[in-house]
Amino acid sequence: MNWNQIEGNWEQFKGKAQQQWGKLTNDDLDVVKGNRTELAGRIQERYGKTQEEAEREIDDWAANH
Repeated sequence: MNWNQIEGNWEQFKGKAQQQWGKLTNDDLDVVKGNRTELAGRIQERYGKTQEEAEREIDDWAANH
């Protein structure tokens, strides 16, 4: 699935994102609003990952949904 589809349907994908990244709060996901860069930043912040790691996880997650 491409990111535009995820961004456009973010309310439906929020739960799936929370399942994948359980440390992200509902407030985090509300702020993200489907913005990929913001999601990567939140993942980096909560999990202590590099930008590249966060981007790779997002790519894998998006490919499976």
